[in-house]
Amino acid sequence: MFIIGIDPGLNTTGYSVLACHGRQLVLHEAGVIRSTKGCSLASRVTEIGRGLREVLADYQSAGHELRAIAIEQVFSHTSFPKTAILMAHARGAILYAASEANIPIVHYMPRQIKSLLTGSGKASKEQVQRAVQLELNLPSILEPNDVADAAAIAVCHAFAIRLTQPIPEA
Repeated sequence: MFIIGIDPGLNTTGYSVLACHGRQLVLHEAGVIRSTKGCSLASRVTEIGRGLREVLADYQSAGHELRAIAIEQVFSHTSFPKTAILMAHARGAILYAASEANIPIVHYMPRQIKSLLTGSGKASKEQVQRAVQLELNLPSILEPNDVADAAAIAVCHAFAIRLTQPIPEA
């Protein structure tokens, strides 16, 4: 079973694919989908959608169960309203590709992600990255930040699944 984490962005969308083996999580793949600066908004959104469709098709054609796509919810800081709008465009392409592939989509706010990974909704980016590194038993923190954030979102969803599953009887 695989969980895909997505950190949406119009310039760079980070993704990670986690394999779930019982309670153990293994980073199977991670990368970025980039759109071409200078192209029209429609072209850039299309590039993001196509890039994600390729990732999903690779796993589905190999017969892997894609349990869910976990994606960061749109949030807006009053100082940067344009950022939220651009992120929303990328999210639209991602949601379309996920829906087209018939994969359930789960949304998480940044504070939820931080809280599930570190115990604090106000954790720093470094604390979240360190939690992901430890959980996935990685030799170093993932880079670039878009990939690290995508892995954090996927790990967050894996933790959320654990919290909602009944504890097996001994």
